[in-house]
Amino acid sequence: MKIITNEKKKKRNRRIAIISTLLGMAILISGLIISLRFPNQVTYSLLALLLGFIFAQIGMFFTNRWGRNPSTDEQINQALKGLDQKYTLCHYYTPTYHLLSGPAGLWVLFPYHLTGHITFKNGRWHHRGSAFLRFFGKESLGRPDLELPFEIEKIQKFLKPIFDEQTSIPVRGMLVFMNPRVTIDIDPAEAPPAPAIQLEKLKDFLRKEAKQKPLSLEKVEKVNQFLAQLEGSNSG
Repeated sequence: MKIITNEKKKKRNRRIAIISTLLGMAILISGLIISLRFPNQVTYSLLALLLGFIFAQIGMFFTNRWGRNPSTDEQINQALKGLDQKYTLCHYYTPTYHLLSGPAGLWVLFPYHLTGHITFKNGRWHHRGSAFLRFFGKESLGRPDLELPFEIEKIQKFLKPIFDEQTSIPVRGMLVFMNPRVTIDIDPAEAPPAPAIQLEKLKDFLRKEAKQKPLSLEKVEKVNQFLAQLEGSNSG
């Protein structure tokens, strides 16, 4: 498997995570000091606390996506280790963060580090976890039923230049849950629009999909060559 990672973008966003977190903490501490030493300066202390909270939230947002060790892309790389050279795994170069191309098809990988319980009912994904952690900047499930189709459309447009107008580009998306402490309970009768897979089961899932031959090897090779050209580019 060929792995292509935009290290420049990865380092930049990790730096943003660190700076935003430290700045948020510094402003929060300043606000607390102002409130204790200058109790009459309520406006300044409240403003500092508000700005500190905003920067801290920004820091948490970037840390959740970029500041983990090992990073999300490194965890996916390790989980898919052993896939053959017909696969290309591209991180942070395309309009979506993680794109996999190979005999199993084209997949937008939507990673989540959630714990708790994942279900799909009445056309919506649901997560039962800690509301307290979500309030303080921890990752939430969001609306993958709306976000994934948008990500897929962006990839289809991104790849359109390498195919003619009559050629369809089947791109699918999946929810990949990185934390082994998450449980997934999906009733097949609900027919979710995308599979939800635990990271350790991802490679086996892809190998089963490859047997269905969802994408011709000719198209796979064309996409892989296009993605290979992105490596070393200066786009951030």
